[in-house]
Amino acid sequence: MATTIGVFESRDKAERAVRKLRDAGFSDKEVSLVARGEDNGGQGRGDMEAGDEGFTGGENIREGVSWGGGIGALGGLLASAGMLAIPGIGPIIAAGPLAAALSGAVAGGLAGGLLDMGIPEEKGKQYEEEVKQGRVLCVVEAESERSREAAQIMREAGAMRVETHG
Repeated sequence: MATTIGVFESRDKAERAVRKLRDAGFSDKEVSLVARGEDNGGQGRGDMEAGDEGFTGGENIREGVSWGGGIGALGGLLASAGMLAIPGIGPIIAAGPLAAALSGAVAGGLAGGLLDMGIPEEKGKQYEEEVKQGRVLCVVEAESERSREAAQIMREAGAMRVETHG
């Protein structure tokens, strides 16, 4: 197994990558997304829900806009989404297998959750910093051959950087 991570400058580009990954046959058990949520002083719901516009987080998502219709259409990926408070980052939105890893390892932060997926600690800290800066991570865990395909799809969808580990 290998873990491929794409760093995206916007949620739209990350959603485009997820749609293309799904079209290529990647499952909800292989694809994760992580983005920084908005801290609104406890005013929001603190979780995510599927609304008419797709993936929304009530008051917690920047300006109340939807996460995007593409994510709402992803079934199982949506079911695993949640808002987590990660030390050093604040609230993040996570969907997919990484969401479960993060909810169990909140003390280790995002870097700790990525470490559990085979990402070296130093790289995990770099990815954590990317999320702090407002970027979105798309993470795919798949066999090596499929990881190369995932990396190409992410590049074509507009990833700033794509790396495969393991």
